[in-house]
Amino acid sequence: MDKAKQALASKGWTQEYLAGEVGLSSRQSIWKFLTGRPVDRNIFKDICFQLDLNWEEIAEPPEASSVSPSLKIVNTNVKIEDLVAVMRTQVRERISHQCNILQSSFELTQPSLQTLYTAIQVLPQPSYQRWLDVSDFQQPSRINQRSRLSVVTAKAVAIQAVVAKHEQLMILGKPGAGKTTFLQHLALQCNQGHYRQDLIPCFIQLRSEWEQKNKQPFNLLDYLLLYCKNCGLSSEKALNLLNEGHFLCLLDGLDEVPQHIQDALCKNIENFAQTFYKNQIIITSRSSAQQFHFKGFTYVEIADFEDQQIQVFAKQWFAATLENQTEAQQKAQQFIQQLEKPENQPIRELAVTPILLNLLCSVFKEKVTFPRQRVKLYQTGLDILLQRWDQARGIERDGFYDELSLVHKIKLLSQIAAITFSENCYFFESRQVLSIIENYLSEHFNLHQEAENLWLTSEKILKLMEVQHGILVERAKDIYSFSHLTFQEYFTARHIITHDSQMLEDALRELANKLFDSRWREVILLSVSMLPQADFMIQTMKRVIDEFAQQDSALIRFLDELEDKVTSMQLSFSKASIRAFYFTLFRHRDLNLAIALDTRLAKQTRLSAEIQLDSILAKAFLDSVNLANNPSLKKFFNLCFTLELDAKFKLKPSFLQALNQLKSQLPSSENDKAVILKWWQTQGNRWIEDFRKILLEHRCIGYDWQLNEQQKTLWEQYYEANLFLIECLQGDCNISPDLRETIEATLLLPPQT
Repeated sequence: MDKAKQALASKGWTQEYLAGEVGLSSRQSIWKFLTGRPVDRNIFKDICFQLDLNWEEIAEPPEASSVSPSLKIVNTNVKIEDLVAVMRTQVRERISHQCNILQSSFELTQPSLQTLYTAIQVLPQPSYQRWLDVSDFQQPSRINQRSRLSVVTAKAVAIQAVVAKHEQLMILGKPGAGKTTFLQHLALQCNQGHYRQDLIPCFIQLRSEWEQKNKQPFNLLDYLLLYCKNCGLSSEKALNLLNEGHFLCLLDGLDEVPQHIQDALCKNIENFAQTFYKNQIIITSRSSAQQFHFKGFTYVEIADFEDQQIQVFAKQWFAATLENQTEAQQKAQQFIQQLEKPENQPIRELAVTPILLNLLCSVFKEKVTFPRQRVKLYQTGLDILLQRWDQARGIERDGFYDELSLVHKIKLLSQIAAITFSENCYFFESRQVLSIIENYLSEHFNLHQEAENLWLTSEKILKLMEVQHGILVERAKDIYSFSHLTFQEYFTARHIITHDSQMLEDALRELANKLFDSRWREVILLSVSMLPQADFMIQTMKRVIDEFAQQDSALIRFLDELEDKVTSMQLSFSKASIRAFYFTLFRHRDLNLAIALDTRLAKQTRLSAEIQLDSILAKAFLDSVNLANNPSLKKFFNLCFTLELDAKFKLKPSFLQALNQLKSQLPSSENDKAVILKWWQTQGNRWIEDFRKILLEHRCIGYDWQLNEQQKTLWEQYYEANLFLIECLQGDCNISPDLRETIEATLLLPPQT
């Protein structure tokens, strides 16, 4: 009774409070306990546990028949190593069941964690601790190549090395970055003896424990004492284990506990860590979710997946979800190959986040391809981050931001994206974002707060947007960006197409005028695919391209010659595709536009004799130009072989005669090497001009437009713009059939004046 009263006084509890902790409706049993009267055995044990008392020491031992088997396995003379072994045996099944389940926001059965786990890397210095300027991040040349936004100054390191080095660790990361998965993996590794066999693994989801305790503050020491008690160890033995540092405490999701109790929870954890400093404690939290700094803890941040990690994850994912392992290997390889294609680069950007990589694998699994309409894929990924990820984990949040509807959250993100993207800002200071949020709140919620209060509200919203969704990310102290350039482009496109009907056409005209700015290509493509009716946008883009062509009279003349050439030919292919074929014949010989307009051109065996002949002649002409500039005996023999056309084609007599006369001017292949090379140095250019005249007269190809560098760039931009227009047209956009046919038929024709 004396020990009980001292314990109650040291905690500062009343009898009523102790009764509540034990789960009693009144303090009657507590009064009986403190006065030495009989109390139910289970209540007696619970009271002792709450007061940190060893019930065996202050009560008469129960009869041997009533002792549970787990309690019989320990005694006062057991060594600490034996206690560790007992505890590891007792918790093995629990850890295996608790930690081998992969957290999912998908409506399907997920593979086990062990089959899918991919080793992660961490940044030794969390982003929010880095003091950098926007200029340190903003690298237009790299962004234009669609490089990742997560540019870092420190090299990522394997997390295993960090865990082995630090006993007290805080792991930060975006939603879906793999924080929980890593803790579960580490618990399983410890459980199976692959990591620290001297430790007792204990995985704790802080949110769940808070809910199970009827939303009362969580006490880590009490939890571990009960953890040991359920395994048959007294509080004294449990404290011995704690003092000797034999626990691996894995505390998951500090950010998921409501804000109003986070401070008390953090202080409790820190006090525990200071008192029982020998134990290994690892905590996870979303980046910048909490401002409490744990003394003695090392802070790291989970890095985005690199190429090798993406490949490993994909191979394991398909192996775990498909019964046929040969099929699994094939699909994994196809997935990796598709992801690396240039046209899928916006999709690949999402793969650096594990939860979104999981989504990409699920989408790819059925059709062995990514959807042509990427908007649906992006919408699903954003739905996971905005809603389903927290819902799947049972997280409920409160506050003004959480009262906003999903529509308002999307509108706010769209406004931030549109303003920053239009200003060519991939990275932006917090004050810029806060100003946008403040304006949005004033406009949509009519908040009549003082400027300071409105600014503070905006700050809270910005932090909550980062913590809850991970769509906006703090890259350095007060410097933000979208987690993926793809998301910034998507929200920008969404902002444009949601204009009121009266303003929509103006917004689309302005967007179409950005057609020749490669930075806006993805925004245009997404906007076209999201429009309920895309006719106006496609027509406007076609007009912009035609107006662009009028800048160069040589280009207009070339298009005229091109049309004359194609009109003279009798072919089964579409005329536009043949125009596209000849447009690049004497330049980079790109067939992407031609094939996009008529897929039959992809098969060389289906090409007509006329097209094959012109293709070989163009190659021979370009080879001769290279030969004159850099004479080589091998190149000369290759040219002679290429010009043996009469054996391959039925040539018109006049063309055959002119070609044979041209070939007769070449030096004999029996001459010495020096003679042949000298001939090309002195007479090669004259021979090339004769070759060009024959091509112009007999085949209507090979015009010498004598373009300067500016014109070459303009012609290339014109071609790429037409290719992009067809990409938009064929990207599942909603466009009338007549307009589609008209656009394709008039492609690469001289614009009508």
